[in-house]
Amino acid sequence: MDLRLRVWRQAGPAERGRLVNYDAPGISPDMSFLEMLDVVNERLMEKGEEPIAFDHDCREGICGSCSLMINGAAHGPMKGTATCQLHMRSFKDGDVIDVEPWRAKAFPVIRDLVVDRGALDRIIQAGGFITAATGGAQDANAILVPKVSADASMDAAACIGCGACVAACPNASASLFTAAKISHLGHLPQGQPERYRRVLSMVEQMELEDFGGCTLYGECQEACPKEISIDTITRMNRDYLKANAIG
Repeated sequence: MDLRLRVWRQAGPAERGRLVNYDAPGISPDMSFLEMLDVVNERLMEKGEEPIAFDHDCREGICGSCSLMINGAAHGPMKGTATCQLHMRSFKDGDVIDVEPWRAKAFPVIRDLVVDRGALDRIIQAGGFITAATGGAQDANAILVPKVSADASMDAAACIGCGACVAACPNASASLFTAAKISHLGHLPQGQPERYRRVLSMVEQMELEDFGGCTLYGECQEACPKEISIDTITRMNRDYLKANAIG
């Protein structure tokens, strides 16, 4: 496959960025999108040019590091797929592909395609955990969890924190991410003692991080590589209202 890339290049947070054209001939359709970028970077370095900076780690759709807007879509054209799982056979020979970083005030660009997603970490730090006394692990069957609750918890826990929901949302809202992190604990018996304190802390931190408000537009669930439902946002909003009511 012979492709033309238009890649966002930005030397630093305070620098002006622009789209730069790169030819990418001889790309195998079996390559992942990140492997294609590796090939482009190898060719750039062979010519003595600066490689394209982009985030990656596990390359297995687990870590959430690969955060790219591809032709205006978070993670590209395939539904339920992270950038590292996107293969070049999803494109056609001769295609022009725009590659940009996440676009959100809360995700400032560090360099090229790399953004600072520390805001998501701070939301987790505000309450995305269970406080428990140390000691030996309980037997797996000591606390019974209804299957419906276990399934709902596991669905929410699938969130990899990539930030695609923020990048896809017209308001740059982090509600789907925050709701997923709140819901996966809130569905479990172990998460009940801190349920309302948790939602207050995490929602308030989200509001401090320059994310936009949620209008249930729904683009977040369409862009999510784990296909997490906006039903989690409804649950978060209900818990938040109740938490404020009970003080």
